[in-house]
Amino acid sequence: MVFPKPSSESDLFLHSNFASSYDGDSLPRFSMPENSMPKDAAYQNIHDELQLDAIPKLNLASFVTTSMEEECNKLIMESINKNYVDMDEYPATTDLHNRCVNMIARLFHAELGENENAVGAGTVGSSEAIMLAGLAFKKKWMNRRKAEGKPYDKPNLVTGSNVQVCWEKFARYFEVELREVEVREGYYVMDPAKAVELVDENTICVAAILGSTYNGEFEDVKLLNDLLLQKNKQTGWETGIHVDAASGGFVAPFLYPELEWDFRLELVKSINVSGHKYGLVYAGIGWVIWRNKEELPQDLIFHINYLGAHQPTFTLNFSKGSSQIIAQYYQLIRLGQEGYRSIMEKCRENAKVVKENLEKSGRFNIVSKDNGVPVVAFSLKDRRQYDEYKISEMLRRHGWIVPAYPMPPAAQHINVLRVVIRAEFSRTLAQRLVFDIHNVLHELEKVHVPKVMNNITEEKKDVVESGVKKSALDAQREIIGQESNKRQKIMAV
Repeated sequence: MVFPKPSSESDLFLHSNFASSYDGDSLPRFSMPENSMPKDAAYQNIHDELQLDAIPKLNLASFVTTSMEEECNKLIMESINKNYVDMDEYPATTDLHNRCVNMIARLFHAELGENENAVGAGTVGSSEAIMLAGLAFKKKWMNRRKAEGKPYDKPNLVTGSNVQVCWEKFARYFEVELREVEVREGYYVMDPAKAVELVDENTICVAAILGSTYNGEFEDVKLLNDLLLQKNKQTGWETGIHVDAASGGFVAPFLYPELEWDFRLELVKSINVSGHKYGLVYAGIGWVIWRNKEELPQDLIFHINYLGAHQPTFTLNFSKGSSQIIAQYYQLIRLGQEGYRSIMEKCRENAKVVKENLEKSGRFNIVSKDNGVPVVAFSLKDRRQYDEYKISEMLRRHGWIVPAYPMPPAAQHINVLRVVIRAEFSRTLAQRLVFDIHNVLHELEKVHVPKVMNNITEEKKDVVESGVKKSALDAQREIIGQESNKRQKIMAV
């Protein structure tokens, strides 16, 4: 590669990025530059600009893993130039992928023989996994309707209104009617009974969520399965269930092993899970697992031979990096069930610390559940002085990203703050977060006191409390005293 000559002879001897001519101009934004620049200057300029990003570990809005062991990071860099789709050229990587599918399928209680291979695929994330599972349901439903000589132009899908946006994408992209069960105040997940009421002969499947995006709660897949079995028996339909376990798939097997939500239930036909969430891998890996090969229509699988050998493929994209697949296999064998169980228990304990301290403050209602993904979702009891959005905004000044948002339609008058407790979130950070939340509350209340005092007009210099007249000055002293007591209580917590 040819580089332009430095603008001055001093650049030949002075190797400081901050003193070079390339530091004087801002980086291009819209058009590719005409000339090249030295590699160290390009790196330093981009590196400096990226410092404006938030600290990933303090981003409590995200479920995505932000820290892995150095040995795994090394494996990722060693395989970053491998294209996973070249299965014939990278057979060892392909084998690691298949091992992951088999391990995850057995974790979800797929009925497999000792040496039998599971049916599944690695994806870029749960969004792609859901698209593939939805397509399999739609295609199987269409094939069945065609065989029966019935119309197949109006498929529908039943979910709760609390689903992640990828389900809406699937419905819109692949022309499937989305029937949503509305949540309600105090019940923020899909009601299984109401979901089954929406099922008809055109329903390709019912999607249940194991770990709601809004509050981390598990939906009752067992009850849904039982009710749907009854309806199928009465009608002769074959409506199945897909479980969106993007967040909860690597949590439930270790924290709630007796909970029936997976292939132990007859109507659960497919499951997706995010490896980059509680699978403990960096962003870019998801998995979809089918109950057996009968649940994946063969006419969805493509067969290619232009990469050097005959190979099947069922993905929405083609080229894909191998690093995240290798990282997932590393975590599965490095941690084992013992390690995953220990990490999930630690996450649950840290969530409990945050929750209990928020409850002690007396300011919040907790809307997340104890049995679910380690998430703490909470809302203000009193929003007259400030709201959840203001708390979220002020927490950013302390470095924290804690999102505020409304609950789904029919409960959208309720705003919540949500803290996702990940593996890299330590007890020290949990305690510090609570301390900073209390500090923010105190700052907001200090701002509010002058506003209250400004409302005292000249005509009402005296206030009445307990039947005794007090001067405005005495009232102000009393308010300040009350705020001081509140602050002492906050600091004690």
